[in-house]
Amino acid sequence: MHLSEITHPNQLKGLSIHQLEEIARQIREKHLQTIAASGGHLGPGLGVVELTVGLYQTLDLDRDKVVWDVGHQAYPHKLITGRYNDFHTLRQKDGVAGYLKRSENPFDHFGAGHASTSISAALGMALARDAQGEDYKCVAVIGDGALTGGMSLEAINHAGHLPDTNLLVVLNDNEMSISPNVGAIPRYLNKMRLSDPVQFLTDNLEEQFKHLPFFGETFTPEMERVKEGMKRLAIPKVGAVFEELGFTYMGPVDGHNLEELIESFNKAHHIKGPVLVHVATVKGKGYAIAENDQVGYHAQKPFDLATGKAYPSKKPTPPSYSKVFAQTLITLAEENPKILGITAAMATGTGLDKLQAKLPKQYIDVGIAEQHAVTLAAGLACEGMRPVVAIYSTFLQRGYDQIIHDVCIQKLPVFFCLDRAGIVGADGPTHQGLYDIAYLRCIPNMTIMAPKDEAEMQQMLVTGVEHTSGPIAMRYPRGSGYGAPLMEEGWEALPIGKGEVLRSGDDVLLVGYGTMVYPAMQVAEILSEHGIEATVVNARFVKPLDIELIGPLAERIGKVVTLEEGCIMGGFGSAVVEGLMDADVVVPVKRLGVPDQLVDHAQPNESKADLGLMPSQMAETIRKSFFAESKSRLAV
Repeated sequence: MHLSEITHPNQLKGLSIHQLEEIARQIREKHLQTIAASGGHLGPGLGVVELTVGLYQTLDLDRDKVVWDVGHQAYPHKLITGRYNDFHTLRQKDGVAGYLKRSENPFDHFGAGHASTSISAALGMALARDAQGEDYKCVAVIGDGALTGGMSLEAINHAGHLPDTNLLVVLNDNEMSISPNVGAIPRYLNKMRLSDPVQFLTDNLEEQFKHLPFFGETFTPEMERVKEGMKRLAIPKVGAVFEELGFTYMGPVDGHNLEELIESFNKAHHIKGPVLVHVATVKGKGYAIAENDQVGYHAQKPFDLATGKAYPSKKPTPPSYSKVFAQTLITLAEENPKILGITAAMATGTGLDKLQAKLPKQYIDVGIAEQHAVTLAAGLACEGMRPVVAIYSTFLQRGYDQIIHDVCIQKLPVFFCLDRAGIVGADGPTHQGLYDIAYLRCIPNMTIMAPKDEAEMQQMLVTGVEHTSGPIAMRYPRGSGYGAPLMEEGWEALPIGKGEVLRSGDDVLLVGYGTMVYPAMQVAEILSEHGIEATVVNARFVKPLDIELIGPLAERIGKVVTLEEGCIMGGFGSAVVEGLMDADVVVPVKRLGVPDQLVDHAQPNESKADLGLMPSQMAETIRKSFFAESKSRLAV
């Protein structure tokens, strides 16, 4: 059977080990060819090929439910659930999503883009099953990196107190998340990987007891306890923690041995209550280059399969915002030993791996634990340190209560640096950084800013580090900067809450924020070609907003447009409207940004075009809103 013929995972049932190994080989080949051509997550999926095939061979996917933690380890799942022929469209507009998506496929039982959610969701499904008197299997597949997230531990704690609820947790242990895991849990799991496989004696033990005099076919409660005590003697010390938490522990199992995997899963399905099968895998398995560089090949841009090297860019690109952020922070940290960079398992993504290499004592990785990262920073700030918390906009959502309760209420000087703010592209709705303006600006004591380019980001880093009267946040986008000349010396903090005028005109006021300042300048140029002259303001701060600058300009010009790469509801434009109203400046305001809808996976400019946020589109919208009587030749 060829992989292309598999449209339903139940077609794996009944295949021989040899046939399954051939399917696994084809999955790996298709996976590699696709990511090499179009880019995407590589190492995670390669590591779970046999795990996926082995698990699905033991399930009836017409009834049973499988919840995958995150989604980039589920590419093999996608290939055997009817998406083989469309797999070449992975992460492209209107193509196969890079993460799990309930609306995309009936076998995507739960959507996932953020880590540590699978056990909670699968347990919820299991409880619903039991409440409705149904009988099907519920499985959560979670990586060891995601196990460092507090939510997964909360779910384990809950499931362990439900001995009558059947739940299978498959721990995909490859010693990695994106970067090498940190903390006590990964260290504990490493010991487990090195231990001998656990051989359960429960059934044999019970049979032996029944043949002893005086025991017979039934066990007294006392003898049940003796049996359980003897069973634990068969479990290595390192596996006992999960048993103490209420799980039956099995493993470690060779994650690339189909025969062993299938045997283990079949045994697990017949054990009552919560079961954890510990599967040891190799991230990037089957592609030596990815195995040898598991961090670099977690995800890749299009690359040459033979060499593993990414295809060179057709033209030089400016340094990324993350790189400029890291280099500037290192310079500041070298001068101030109280500065500490904090990441939640995203060292390479945020650029803090460079800080770790240069100043390891001023670097902290807490694992996938954003809540802990925020409150840890609060504790550091209490004692006079200058914590710089670098977390993607989409992931800082996970620490929202801590931002309010532990930082803002106590007015602690924690500096939040929100990478990947705005439209991020191929990762889709789970990763779009569209809500941070709205979710942060409503919190008292918070100062919020966004740079127009990478040079201004350097100034804002100085501003954030020197701001000690309370918390402060800076958002910046994914990808390359504009090529603005970077500062080498003489860095000064920006005045808090002050914007700047970049261009003057009497017909319309364009107020841009962050990544939309340069597009605002382009819009002004387009409008100028058609006789409409615009004033352009770089707001710099959304809180406090420079209403002393914006108010008089708005009152004089009489027409205002706000531009932001974030949700319109409660966002930057709303802040401007509120500020003008409070200043008794009553003028028409057009807000341009992301409407109340989810932004699907696509290239950023494709998404912006769909949303009407390309410069020519915004210019046309402005003309229709305020200058409809003038004839337009603007492109839509």
